[in-house]
Amino acid sequence: MSDGLYVSLIVTAALWGAAAGAVLPRAAYRFSVPSGQEWRTACPAGHPVTGWLGRARCGRCAGPAYGPGAAPVLATVLVCAALAAATGARPELAVWLLLAPVGVLLAVVDFRVQRLPDPLTLPFAGAALVLLGPIALVPEHAGEWTTALLGALALGAGYFVLFLINPNGMGFGDVKLALGAGAVLGWYGWPAVMLGTFAGFLFGALYGGVLVVARKAGRKTAIPFGPFLISGALAGLLIGAYAA
Repeated sequence: MSDGLYVSLIVTAALWGAAAGAVLPRAAYRFSVPSGQEWRTACPAGHPVTGWLGRARCGRCAGPAYGPGAAPVLATVLVCAALAAATGARPELAVWLLLAPVGVLLAVVDFRVQRLPDPLTLPFAGAALVLLGPIALVPEHAGEWTTALLGALALGAGYFVLFLINPNGMGFGDVKLALGAGAVLGWYGWPAVMLGTFAGFLFGALYGGVLVVARKAGRKTAIPFGPFLISGALAGLLIGAYAA
């Protein structure tokens, strides 16, 4: 691929990220409720909120935005551009770009309320495997669907064991999310699975350590692990795609 086409691919992916990220704030607001509560159906002033995609702003009360602001947009732009830069024009890039906004949404929600919504986690894993199936038949792909499936099962099983050992430290939502992370990492093989898994725990440990040093958390303070599971999977995916 020429340099010009490569740059165009990255710019196009970034534009897709901007468009996809722009419709995430309303979903982030509606999903960001503590575990056990129903999804939000009204703005902070009590006016009904309809639909799941779009800006988090109420037209009736004309108040300020009540969602996560520009964070999902910026994050989705950066993630999509990085995926395009690492993957190039290989066909699996289409799958990564479709899954990226969901991953960003999951990270935002978990960071806000320490909850990974079931309507997103399991469909994320299913979509990854279903979409990668046809890609395995397309020429020029770099990956294996079989290892994607096995990676999903292995990482999900590993997180399930951790959940059984310490349910206070590992939520069952993390177990479900691990299925999707294992699928995308497994596409590029077991080294990517191991690297992405290690990176997730490393990022989480560093974040927890910073909070402890800053005296904003104790050793037993619960932190949302979903964002670090996702960021670790992204790191493993980028390295796996670049090396493929």
